[in-house]
Amino acid sequence: MAVLKPLTPMNARFRRRTPGAGRLLRLAAACAVPVALATCSEPSEQTIAYSRLKERIAAGQVREVRLSDYQVQATSTTAARKAGAPERWVATRVPGDDQLVSLLEAKHVQYDGFGGGAPRPNPVAVLVLLIVGAGILVAAWRMRRNSVRGVSPVGRMRVKDSHGASETSFDDVAGVDEAKEELEEIVHFLRTPEKFARLGARVPRGVLLVGPPGTGKTLLAKAVAGEAGVPFFSISGAEFVEVYVGVGASRVRKLFQQARAKGRAIIFIDELDAIGKTRSNSLTGANDEREQTLNQLLVEMDGFDPRSGIIVMAATNRPEILDPALLRPGRFDRQVLVDRPDPIGREAILRVHARNVRLDDDVDLAHIAQRTPGFVGADLANVLNEAALLAARADKPAVGMEELDAAIDRVVAGLEKKNRLVNEKERRIVAWHEAGHALVAESVPTAEPVKKVSIIPRGAAALGYTQQLAEDRLLMQEDELLDRLAVLLGGRAAEHIAFGKLSTGASNDLERATSLARRMVCEFGMSARVGPISIATPAAGRARGESEPWSDETAARVEREVQQILAAAFDRAVAILETQRASLDAVAERLLEFGSLHREELLRAMNAATPA
Repeated sequence: MAVLKPLTPMNARFRRRTPGAGRLLRLAAACAVPVALATCSEPSEQTIAYSRLKERIAAGQVREVRLSDYQVQATSTTAARKAGAPERWVATRVPGDDQLVSLLEAKHVQYDGFGGGAPRPNPVAVLVLLIVGAGILVAAWRMRRNSVRGVSPVGRMRVKDSHGASETSFDDVAGVDEAKEELEEIVHFLRTPEKFARLGARVPRGVLLVGPPGTGKTLLAKAVAGEAGVPFFSISGAEFVEVYVGVGASRVRKLFQQARAKGRAIIFIDELDAIGKTRSNSLTGANDEREQTLNQLLVEMDGFDPRSGIIVMAATNRPEILDPALLRPGRFDRQVLVDRPDPIGREAILRVHARNVRLDDDVDLAHIAQRTPGFVGADLANVLNEAALLAARADKPAVGMEELDAAIDRVVAGLEKKNRLVNEKERRIVAWHEAGHALVAESVPTAEPVKKVSIIPRGAAALGYTQQLAEDRLLMQEDELLDRLAVLLGGRAAEHIAFGKLSTGASNDLERATSLARRMVCEFGMSARVGPISIATPAAGRARGESEPWSDETAARVEREVQQILAAAFDRAVAILETQRASLDAVAERLLEFGSLHREELLRAMNAATPA
C-alpha cells in the first residue's frame, strides 16, 4: 500500500479553484441524462404482427412505409396518432408475400426500401455520449490522484477552529481550582511572551489534561484560549486515523500548519490515547497508520520554535497507556490533573450551571453537593437539567428540592418504571433483598448511613436499590472494605434467611463484591495467605497484550483467597440478619406497602420491631 503524500500549498490552491471529483461526477451525470434523452430519443414505436399491420394499412391508418426483405416500418397518420396510435408500427415481413405492395398502391401509401439493419445512430447523440464518458473518466482519474496526495474527502481535516478567541473564560469553570492555577501560567505566556523570553524561560510546549470523563478537560482548554485571546483549534484523536496509511500523518501536518499561520494559537487534541497509545513491537503492521500518526505528532512538537506562541493541549483519561515519548520533556512535559470535585467544588459547579435555571428559594445547593459524591461536572449539569424538566412537566414556577432529589435518583439509578409489571412473588423477593442491604448497612460500624430504600424498578434492569449517604474518600482501611463486602452480600443473605433459596437478583452484588475482594488480594495486599504483594497486570501491559506476570499456582491461590473472603462476608451478613429477623421482616413489609422508605421511615420500622 502506497504512502500518501502531504498536501502542498500549490495543490491546496488548485483544489480551491477547481471543483472536486465528486462534484464533477454529479455535474456530468446531471448534464448527460437530459441531453442524451433529448438527442438519442427515437419516435415511439410498437411491434405488431404482420397481419395486424396489413389491417392498419387497409384501414387507412398508415401514411408511408419502409420495406426490407425482413422488416416493415409503417408511419401512422395524424388521425391515427390522435386516436392513440404510436408514431410507427414495426412488423416482421413474411417472405414471398407479394400482396403487400399491391395493398400499398391500392391505398395510395408511399413506400420505399431500406437495408434492413439497425437504424443509424444520431451523430449528435454519439458526440454527447463521448464527451460525458470522457468527463467521467477525468473525474475518476482526479479522485484517484487526489486520494494519493491526501486531499480526498477521506483525508480532509475536520478541525474545529474558533476563528478567533474562545468565548469561554475561567469564570465558566468551577470545581478545579488547582488545575486553573496550573494553567494560568500558560495564559500569561500567550499574553506576554516577551516577559518569559527576556528571562530565558521555556514555557511547556505541551500540556496534558488528565482526569476521568466529564470533569471539564475540554472546557478548561477552551477557557485557556478565551483568557489568552488566541485562536483555538480542536480535534479528536480518533479523527486522525483512517484506513489509508499516511492520512493521519498528513492531517497532523495540516493541523500544525493552520495553527502556525495564526502566529499564536492553542491546539487541543481530545482523547489523545486514540493515537498516542504505547507503540508495540508487533511485526504484523496492523498499527502502521496509528504509529505513523504518532510519529508525525512527535516530529511536529519537536520542531516548535521555543519563541512561538503555539501551545499543544491534550486530554485523556488513560495516561498510563500513553507512549513514553509523548511524556518526555519538550513534548507533553506538564501534566495537569483534572480530578473529580470535592463537596466545595461540586457546590461551585452547581452554582455555575444554575445561572440559567430558576431555583426555588428553599433550594440548598450545598446539600445537593453533599448528596452527590463522585459526581463530575457533566453529572451535576445533568442533575440540574433533569430537575428543570421535572418542574416544567409539573407546571411549577421554579425548581425545588423535590425535583432535585428526584433528579439525583434518576441520574444514579435510572428512570423510574412505575408501570413495569412485577408479580407478587418477585416483589417479595426484592423487598427482603433490599431490606437485607439496608439492615446490614445500619449494623456494621463503618458503612455509610442509608438514605433511601426502594423496590420500585428503575432503569433497564434494577428492580430495587438501596441508596447510602456516601462520603468523599481517598483511601479505605481493611475493616471498612470488609464492612462494604458484608453490605453488598446483605441482600443475598436476606433471601437465604427468608426463603431458604437464592435468586438471580444478586448477580450485580456478586460482581461488585468479587471485584472488590480480588483487588484486596491482588492490589492492596490485604491477604495473609497471598502476602503483601501486588500481582495486578499494569494497564500499559494490558494495552500491549502482555500476559499475566504470575504462575498458575499463584492464580489458584488468589482464587481460593477471594472465595474465602467472600464466604466470610456472606456468613457475617447472615449472622447480622438472623439476630434482627423481626426488623428484617418489618422493613420488607413496609417496602411492599409503600414501595420506598426514606431514612426516617426506615429507622421507625426498625425500632418498632425491636423489643424494648
